[in-house]
Amino acid sequence: MHEFEIIKKYFSLLSARNKASLNLNDDVFFDKTKKLVVSVDTYIEGVHFINFKKPNLVIKKILRSSISDLICKGVNPKYYFVSGAGNKNSFSKVNLQKISNSLKQEQKKYKINLCGGDTVFSNKCSFTIVSIGFSKKIIYRNKAKLNDDVYVTGNLGDSFVGLKVLKNQFKLNKRLRDYFIKKYFLPELHLKFTNRLLNFANTSIDISDGLIADLEKLINQQKLNYTLYLENIPISNNLNGLIKSRRLKKISCVSKGDDYQILFTASPSKFRIINNTAKSLGIKVSKIGKISKQSDKSQIIDKKGNKIATNVKGYYHKF
Repeated sequence: MHEFEIIKKYFSLLSARNKASLNLNDDVFFDKTKKLVVSVDTYIEGVHFINFKKPNLVIKKILRSSISDLICKGVNPKYYFVSGAGNKNSFSKVNLQKISNSLKQEQKKYKINLCGGDTVFSNKCSFTIVSIGFSKKIIYRNKAKLNDDVYVTGNLGDSFVGLKVLKNQFKLNKRLRDYFIKKYFLPELHLKFTNRLLNFANTSIDISDGLIADLEKLINQQKLNYTLYLENIPISNNLNGLIKSRRLKKISCVSKGDDYQILFTASPSKFRIINNTAKSLGIKVSKIGKISKQSDKSQIIDKKGNKIATNVKGYYHKF
């Protein structure tokens, strides 16, 4: 069973009287009267991270991917709670010190504070993180408008290659290997862009499961579709070189997820303010497509104007 089918069939009714739950169809819980924004995420060894051989990097990736749920909503993360499950190997004194040092670094970088959590014994390592922020407003899902432009921050696809390298599925020289592994473990979050999003974004989401999958989730309750322009989807010079040398498909590389960039839509009239904001903050923001009416099928267009098909939409949990 699909993860979203489970939510709809078994849990949606439980939250029906609670508007702050957003019908369990968004990244966060948002209590407008209390200005409270909350996200919850669980990360399991073998599913969300390969293993726990690099605890200092794994915990950073986990924390960043968690607070990105708030950042993409236009909310600054303030507090977080961590529950960890592991055994004497994963939670050895050496590993615990590495985890502690990494969390300290992340707290300083993103101005957040640990407020509590739990630890339990388990032979499989996992973490659950609750992230909390405070705001009068957020950017919701399913608020896109017809003819909105589709934007994304940063570059896509580097994390996918990093995962392939860690799985020994890509053989690269040391420079490229180090580059892509770093991009996998340390996604670049644009905290300075957070509050500015509220000035122009109609709807938003972070790219965790993949560009196509998350774009479809972004408008899944609207009678709308999209057109994406492959040439405009941003990738790094390193990935561009790899695509050419290995004859990879760009659409596949950018659709695998783990990027944690902000995907949002905005009215065409907001182009100038978005462009100026990006330049002033030194953040890469790319216009990659358009929101279209339901009668127009969703499509991806290459640089020659041809429609391209993709069987890779992203990651979904299935039970």
